[in-house]
Amino acid sequence: MEVAVVRMSNDSSLPEAERRNYKGVVDTATRIVKEEGVATFWRGSTPFVQRAMMVGVFQVATLDQFKLMYAKYLNQKKDSIPNVFSAAMTSGLLYSIATMPLEASKNRMASQKADTTTGKLPYKGTLQTIRKVTAEEGFLALYNGFLPYYLRCGGHTVTMFIFVQMIRDYYSTHRA
Repeated sequence: MEVAVVRMSNDSSLPEAERRNYKGVVDTATRIVKEEGVATFWRGSTPFVQRAMMVGVFQVATLDQFKLMYAKYLNQKKDSIPNVFSAAMTSGLLYSIATMPLEASKNRMASQKADTTTGKLPYKGTLQTIRKVTAEEGFLALYNGFLPYYLRCGGHTVTMFIFVQMIRDYYSTHRA
C-alpha cells in the first residue's frame, strides 16, 4: 500500500498531462493492478526495508549515548523528560540525515513511470537510483524536503521515547 500512498500524494504535484488523477486508495490500488500488475506494489520496497533497518541503527543505538552526553555536558538528570527529549531529537536528526537518501529513493521508485519510447523504468534499485539522482540533479537533490522529513522523524522519535520513558518510570515506581 506504500506505493498507493506515495502515488496519491505525488499525483497533484505532477504536470496536468502526467497526472493519474486517482480518486482514492481503492481506485489507486485497483488501477495499479489493472494497468501495471501486482508486482508494482513492491516497487520501492527494498529501499523501504533498508531505510527501516537504518532507522533502528541510528534511532535506537544512539539514544542512550546522547542521554549520557546531555547528562554530562548539560547537567541534565539522566532519563528525565528534558534529557530524553534532547537525546531523541538528536537521534532523530542523525537518523533523518542517514535515511533521507533511502526515503528519496523509495519515493522515486514507487512513483516512477516507464519511458514512453523504451518501456523501461528509470530506477531499478536503491544504489542505482541514488547514483542516477546524484549524477543528474546533484547529491543534495536526495535531501529535498529534509526539514519536513526531520520534523516527522524527530517528532516520532521524541514521542516514542518519551512514552517509553514514562512507562519505565511508572513501572519502576509501581511494581510489586
